[in-house]
Amino acid sequence: MSKVSFFSGEAVPLEMHKVRIVQKLNLVPIDRRLEALNEAGNNTFLLKNTDIFIDMLTDSGVNAMSDKQLAAMMESDDSYAGSTTFSKLENKIKELFGKNYFLPVHQGRAAENIISRVFVTPGTIVPMNYHFTTTKAHIMLNGGSVEEIIIDEGLEVTSDCQFKGNMDVAKLEAIINKNGADKVAFVRIETGTNLIGGQPHSLENLRQVRRVCDKHGLMIVMDASLLADNLYFIKTREDACKNLSIREITMQFADMCDIIYFSARKLGCARGGGICTNSSEAFLKMRELVTLYEGFLTYGGMSIREIEAITVGLEETMDEDMVSQGPQFIEYMVNELARQGVPVITPAGGLGCHIDAKQFLPHIPQSQYPAGALASALYLVSSVRGMERGSISEQRNEDGSEVYSNMELLRLALPRRVFTLSQVKYAIDRIVWLYKNRDLVGGLTFVEEPKMLRFFFGKLATTSDWQSKLMAKFKADLGSDF
Repeated sequence: MSKVSFFSGEAVPLEMHKVRIVQKLNLVPIDRRLEALNEAGNNTFLLKNTDIFIDMLTDSGVNAMSDKQLAAMMESDDSYAGSTTFSKLENKIKELFGKNYFLPVHQGRAAENIISRVFVTPGTIVPMNYHFTTTKAHIMLNGGSVEEIIIDEGLEVTSDCQFKGNMDVAKLEAIINKNGADKVAFVRIETGTNLIGGQPHSLENLRQVRRVCDKHGLMIVMDASLLADNLYFIKTREDACKNLSIREITMQFADMCDIIYFSARKLGCARGGGICTNSSEAFLKMRELVTLYEGFLTYGGMSIREIEAITVGLEETMDEDMVSQGPQFIEYMVNELARQGVPVITPAGGLGCHIDAKQFLPHIPQSQYPAGALASALYLVSSVRGMERGSISEQRNEDGSEVYSNMELLRLALPRRVFTLSQVKYAIDRIVWLYKNRDLVGGLTFVEEPKMLRFFFGKLATTSDWQSKLMAKFKADLGSDF
């Protein structure tokens, strides 16, 4: 793992790759950025890429592919059924995860749909370390409910806890004893727990969960979309695993899970996904739905070329240099912002840098969506696009009352092998300026609100003319429209 010391004493991550293809970026003037925000209803999802300089919205489907992945795409066996390309991926799944049955799907939420339709029935419960937006929606659509049983440290903004994504095993036992094992559809573990700052869970915690599930005859379903970052953290933070290879840690993970699903937009750095298991019964239950909703069993809604790329990408995930680059860049960004007083989630997790909007904008109540306001404000002063991960990402109760998130976060994703250090430093600079002028930022209110997954396509308006005031201050301080 390449963590190089510099003679200067500066602690900076070192890219273990070189750039051979580039894509031109746009940095539009701040006046245009204000127009773009108004057109998008202050929803960063609805911004057009031509108006964005640095896109930190997500790491899904936007990671840089390697030369070996691109080369593999040219070798694909482009057939509807029985493709040798699919066989390569199937064999790679067996090699890395030890699972004999593999079902391809077009992305992670498609896997969630299949799993929820098969195993979630009205009145059942799915305990999990923490929910993801689409996961929760799929479970609820099938009549189930979610029980979040993350350890208490997981919801602390600043912490020394190395595995804030761990499940509280005592709470798991209590849920089972209270409701009965027959009411538990399955137990879900999410690697690199997304909504609390990309925080990992440990191998030892998974062992403890496995023991409880074995005791009660329950199935463990793992969302491995952010597995790559989680593997890095286990390798570097869990003492018992420091002498294990990434490949060995992966297999130990997989051995304790009954079903593993993933978005290859994250794990594998291509566009697709999959479900794997050693249970022939589970496989047969899911097989029909994959064919119905995704496509035939040897492509599952994916391009054959993407399947070739995923196969190579999964193998590259076993490379310590590859899995370390993202977390090291994120750690650098988190540490620099923390050093300058900006409230961020610590310790640094995977996926991206997460800013605590509650502390950044303490004057904005949750009813005015501080994380959404922060995302809007940061785009205005930087052309950096982040993602709200707070109350906007929840959905209202049936009676119309608001569900307020445990955390109000602005997620700044760092897609793997995409950004340069200077671009990260630019984002840091603009965030620090915004923090020093945070009192100028105001709240948001919905003007167009879908009932479900509103964070994707809802529109909001500012509660005052705070954006104009922020823009005027920006121009006065920086003497520039950029």
